[in-house]
Amino acid sequence: MKTKTTSLAAIAALTFMGTAANAGKLTIDGSTTVGPIAKAVAEACMAADKEDEITVSESGSGNGAKALLNGTCDIAALSRPLKDTEEAAMREKGVEPVKKVVAFDAICVIVHPSNRVRDLTIAQLKSIYGGEIKNWKEVGGFDTPVIVISREANSGTAETFKEMVLGADGKVVDSAEYAGSNGAVRQRVAGTRGAIAYTGLGFIDRTVKALSVETVTPSSETVVNGKYPLSRELFMFTNGKPAEGSPAAKFYKAIDSEEGGKTIGELGFVPVPDDKKNRP
Repeated sequence: MKTKTTSLAAIAALTFMGTAANAGKLTIDGSTTVGPIAKAVAEACMAADKEDEITVSESGSGNGAKALLNGTCDIAALSRPLKDTEEAAMREKGVEPVKKVVAFDAICVIVHPSNRVRDLTIAQLKSIYGGEIKNWKEVGGFDTPVIVISREANSGTAETFKEMVLGADGKVVDSAEYAGSNGAVRQRVAGTRGAIAYTGLGFIDRTVKALSVETVTPSSETVVNGKYPLSRELFMFTNGKPAEGSPAAKFYKAIDSEEGGKTIGELGFVPVPDDKKNRP
């Protein structure tokens, strides 16, 4: 994509004109939703400074938090806030988690393009994922069984969706299928007429149809103004505030740059406005 390449080059030129003294290794692990942002910024960083070595893994938000706890990553990427239990475990071990919001996102409800349903309420979503609604005809669709697809347990997206839709005591129907990544979710829905799933805004393409929720379509505008009911923040966490000139600080500087915001937008996410950025 031409615009993405241009933005990455600009990040490199404007943000990472550092010296080898500021170069080093950086390990990022966690959310598959935040992964594309981390990979794009890492690409720009390493293009600008050949001494930098950045590794990005996508093992899920829960595993990202564990990696920060165990010291096996420098930055944990999460598509949800830290749990109280995770933060307590970190502090007990001497890890001081420092949060940075890197983008805004929408959890989009997706179906096969042939599905004639265009909108669902939160109550309908709860009934579908809870197993009460089993056929699309019950919500204005074709006479087709609903195939419920969810994310696996270590997914921050799954935990956020559960909290927003099913509630703290809610449970996904036993017949649900589980997918390990946003890409896998999209692929399953694209090839399955009766499927329903959820994924991040940056993973929507023409192979699936994103439904409106409570009559509000997921978009950059409805995420920023808070009208879309399944909006969320995307996070990165470090152990303490990154030291000035460190690989993590340089990485954050790229995310906060104007060109970094453009790249985040090109990836399908919503850049954080200047007045809401917490700079390292």
